[in-house]
Amino acid sequence: MADRWVTFDCYGTLVDWWTGMGQAAESVAGERGPELLEAYHPHELVLETERPIRPYREILVEGLRRAAAGVGVSLPAGGEEAFVGSWTTMPVFDDVGPALDALREAGWRLAILTNCDDDLIAGTQEHLPVVLDMVVTAEQVGSYKPDLGHFRAFRERSGVAEGDWVHVACSWIHDVFPAARLGIPRIWVDRDRSGHPPAIATAVLPDMSALPEAVERAAAGRR
Repeated sequence: MADRWVTFDCYGTLVDWWTGMGQAAESVAGERGPELLEAYHPHELVLETERPIRPYREILVEGLRRAAAGVGVSLPAGGEEAFVGSWTTMPVFDDVGPALDALREAGWRLAILTNCDDDLIAGTQEHLPVVLDMVVTAEQVGSYKPDLGHFRAFRERSGVAEGDWVHVACSWIHDVFPAARLGIPRIWVDRDRSGHPPAIATAVLPDMSALPEAVERAAAGRR
């Protein structure tokens, strides 16, 4: 039997990005931390499109610096490193362990497609409840999602057959949309309640508690 694969985005899907980054933002901006984090998002997207590709840790630093300047927050000395320094301490969502265990028991292989550097995801993997079979990073492919480089690299490395691959992610922009472009069955774990159009997702879940069953249905072509 051919290998069956479930690929995941990591940060926001498996790891609680909002809590971890929010705490880091508050550590350098106090009560203005939420405002600073909100301002960071567009800068990250812009920095990810620049060429030649920036290492993700540089995006975290420069994005925070630009966000602080934009909202008038004076960072303390070394404060622009706050996101990098907290990266590998971000908490894993409670529903991740049971979901990944169930998928593994059902015979699925598990991989991460992430917009970060090799060393950053390596630190995060130490806290994940399951050992992943493959990790594809922006550093490896030389591009950032929603570019299709991660998906194409995974397909080439894994040799996965059509119908044996389901992608799972929280980010509509970075993951659900590009997976739809490639025709990969995709489960949108909409933890952020972002309001993006749900129709392009094969299935939409509020969290990962029902993920194993949704993966089986998606792989079988059933909504």
